[in-house]
Amino acid sequence: MNALFFLNSALLGVGLAMDAFSVSLARGLVEPHMKKSRMALIAGTFAAFQFAMPMIGWVCVHTIANYFTSFQRLIPWIALALLGYIGSKMLVEGIRKGAAQKKIRQNADKSAANEGCPDKEPIPAAKFGIAALMVQGIATSIDALSVGFTIADYGLSMALICSLIVAVVTYAICTSGILIGRAVGTKLSGKADILGGVILIGIGIEIFVKGVFFG
Repeated sequence: MNALFFLNSALLGVGLAMDAFSVSLARGLVEPHMKKSRMALIAGTFAAFQFAMPMIGWVCVHTIANYFTSFQRLIPWIALALLGYIGSKMLVEGIRKGAAQKKIRQNADKSAANEGCPDKEPIPAAKFGIAALMVQGIATSIDALSVGFTIADYGLSMALICSLIVAVVTYAICTSGILIGRAVGTKLSGKADILGGVILIGIGIEIFVKGVFFG
């Protein structure tokens, strides 16, 4: 192992983390008041999957390479299905939230006209649970399985260190994405869910097009 190995691993991490960064950005948009513990959970989940997937790919290359090659063809379809589902769900919730906010504003305006004291209650952001977070983690890291071919010549220790570097880089990038999303999300209010959903669907389409037509 030398400096070039660490540099290549870090650059690999940056490349693999871009989809997770976009999803983290979307999560920050939807939850502008996200606590630090939840930020750590989201970034840590994405980092864990980005660590696991290359290692799974490495193991597959050294054990069941023929079956793994066949499975690779399904990766773009799986990513599109998972991110498309979650993104569509966010879009629907965003549209519903927008309608609810509009109704509240109308009621507040009426109240202001009658009593002179408007009381506009914000609609809380949709908060996705662990299951949805896991699905997002799988969807954004599943293409990292193919990295198993890239690091196939590495020994076990080098493969583990490479995957660990990828995970650390992913954690840092995802944390940055959440922070940026939070900063923007507070300004977007009810439109954050819709924008987040569009981002997730866009990521799914990008992975699909890249994997099917340019893979």
